[in-house]
Amino acid sequence: MTLHRRHTSRVLLLDHRDRLLLLCGRDPRRDGARWWFTVGGGIEDGEDALAAAVRELREETTLTLTADRLGPLAWTRRTRFGVDGRRFDQAEEYRLCRLTAAEAAAVRIDTEEARYGHHWWSIEELATTGQTVRPRRLAQHLAALLRSGPGRVPLHLGDFDEDADLAAG
Repeated sequence: MTLHRRHTSRVLLLDHRDRLLLLCGRDPRRDGARWWFTVGGGIEDGEDALAAAVRELREETTLTLTADRLGPLAWTRRTRFGVDGRRFDQAEEYRLCRLTAAEAAAVRIDTEEARYGHHWWSIEELATTGQTVRPRRLAQHLAALLRSGPGRVPLHLGDFDEDADLAAG
């Protein structure tokens, strides 16, 4: 199977109560293969990571925000996974974005990627859920980020093979 290399820009989108918006996806080839993931997606040709994040925010939430609303690069992660019969090797970067109450209320999810749902998660919900959430240990990482802010150098969350995780768990 061909391995598709991909770079993504992801957004840790928080509402005014520090709840994180996650979208739900699944692989239609595998029963029960569902997971929750952050807003964001692939960086297109000619686009930088910030422009991709702003575009993905608009496409996935209908919010039109400017790049200066996004925080600095907080985390990176590398993952391999398969979906819809394709295998990906994906480099990810994550930035924090806080919304006002009015902005959070204006979010409208209308995307194929989230056709299985979306939810604003508290850190406590993230820490106690039995559902699959990506990236791993999201509750702990997010709590540390909110407590201390991003470091001078982005935190690398690790290198993962999501399909091996699904098979094992």
